[in-house]
Amino acid sequence: MKKGGIYRHFASKEELAAEAFDYTREAAWNARLLHVDEKANGIEKLKQLIANFVEHRSPIAGGCPILNTAIDADDGKPVLRARVAKALRSWVGRLQAFVQQAQEQRDARPEVDPKAVTTLIVASLEGALMMSRIQRHDEAPRRVQSHLNGYLDREVGVLR
Repeated sequence: MKKGGIYRHFASKEELAAEAFDYTREAAWNARLLHVDEKANGIEKLKQLIANFVEHRSPIAGGCPILNTAIDADDGKPVLRARVAKALRSWVGRLQAFVQQAQEQRDARPEVDPKAVTTLIVASLEGALMMSRIQRHDEAPRRVQSHLNGYLDREVGVLR
């Protein structure tokens, strides 16, 4: 298809970029959710999602669509920025629900702040992914995975 054939289906280049973002985000999200719903409790779901983030890269080359697009979607691209913000809210909300589920099932400490746990997980994974892309190896994501799993066991989960 020629460039003109693509552009006539979108009101702007930004709308085209937003649709491309939605497609890549969906593909990455599906890879990150592999086997998550099979886990019995929220802590195990978080660990599975972390493992998927580290072990199952997005089927679309280029890294995390949220991280990549967030960097490009400055104040001059409001449509794209809104899509990235919505995707991040969705990801954070899903993780917070896992923490809340763990609290309801008494697998997580009641005093734990789901938003704080989620912020730590997302920021750690995204930072590790950025490092791995620059360094061209997976040491940072693997270290972060190990740290987050220990954090979930020692500081979030209930000691049994």
